[in-house]
Amino acid sequence: MLKNTYGLVGYPLGHSFSKGYFTEFFQQEGICAEYKNFELPVIGDLAQVLEQETALQGFNVTIPYKQQVIPYLHELDAAAATIGAVNVVKVTRNAGGRICLKGYNTDVVGFADSIRPLLKPHHTHALILGTGGASKAVDYALRQLGLETCFVSRTKREGMLTYEELTPEVLARHTVIVNTTPLGTFPKTDECPPIDYTLLNDNFLLFDLVYNPEKTLFLQHGEQVGAAIRNGMEMLLGQAKAAWRIWTE
Repeated sequence: MLKNTYGLVGYPLGHSFSKGYFTEFFQQEGICAEYKNFELPVIGDLAQVLEQETALQGFNVTIPYKQQVIPYLHELDAAAATIGAVNVVKVTRNAGGRICLKGYNTDVVGFADSIRPLLKPHHTHALILGTGGASKAVDYALRQLGLETCFVSRTKREGMLTYEELTPEVLARHTVIVNTTPLGTFPKTDECPPIDYTLLNDNFLLFDLVYNPEKTLFLQHGEQVGAAIRNGMEMLLGQAKAAWRIWTE
């Protein structure tokens, strides 16, 4: 009998802790299942994975495919449809073996639960660094928590700021800064978003979705000026638990 299979779709995946987390979880809980990394150079390779992995029950989606995966899905839950990004897919098969893929976004729950205890009354405006799939979930969660948000992009886009436009006045107003880019991820740990960290102080909260390394250069700069900091590990664990509930409900 085949073991139920779960996995992670993305590229590259050398930084990811998901396989280790789920493998340990299966062992501790006595669950007969396995978790695989599906490192796909292009999202179109997903079709081959689905054909080969006949015991696949569900998979996580990470950079850079949280938006690109959507055309391959048959259904989206309400939150994922609103956000426009997916990080969890449930795989079901009918009696004839036909596959149905439904997309969800558990990044919202994981992020909101992690940042909520750190928010203070003066944290009313947030900058979201990056415009990828994870940034959409962060924006959704922050707005649900009552903050006003603004995206920051490397290139000029309507309704967004560029890093060059982060003036002292803009930074002083936006005392929550969330990095949703991969900058600083292992092994390129000497990188960080190009903001003027000397303008930050202990009124700020810096949250980095990166969790490997534990303390990115972005967070180190924040810590040096007394800002509250948090990495993405707690968010990762929260979204993983939510994913497991989706796969097994």
